[in-house]
Amino acid sequence: MAQGTAAATIYVLNGPNLNMLGIREPEKYGHSSLADVEKLCVETAAQFGLKADCRQSNREGELIDFIHEAHAKKVAGIIINAGGYSHTSIALHDALVAVKIPTVEVHISNIHARESFRHHSFTAMAAFASLCGFGIDGYRLAINGLAAKIGAKAKT
Repeated sequence: MAQGTAAATIYVLNGPNLNMLGIREPEKYGHSSLADVEKLCVETAAQFGLKADCRQSNREGELIDFIHEAHAKKVAGIIINAGGYSHTSIALHDALVAVKIPTVEVHISNIHARESFRHHSFTAMAAFASLCGFGIDGYRLAINGLAAKIGAKAKT
């Protein structure tokens, strides 16, 4: 893992409609809120000496700006749930490929058990791993996998 404070930071990026967690289709996404997801991410990252910088946007361009900023700030990794943009945004794919930051894609629901248009993910193609169907626990699993990939060890 690179030296310095910025290298100890990971970005957790959530896309459109994830601000509606706990309200939107709880039978698919559960009853946890985005605040619950962010708390889980901050706590999990801290177990590895990492700082989770959590952000959400309903706008594709703003998510791309966050990815570019991650590069400029030399963050250690990215966890991304691009929501519906996962299935439509070549621009998000291109931004992730351009910055060359280790990335894990997360989906709360199992996208492969849903509508066929959700079965393809452009963001997954730019990530070294993709998790879906674990509910919000997928974020914890993603941070564990990202920590292993970047060489961050669990603190005892």
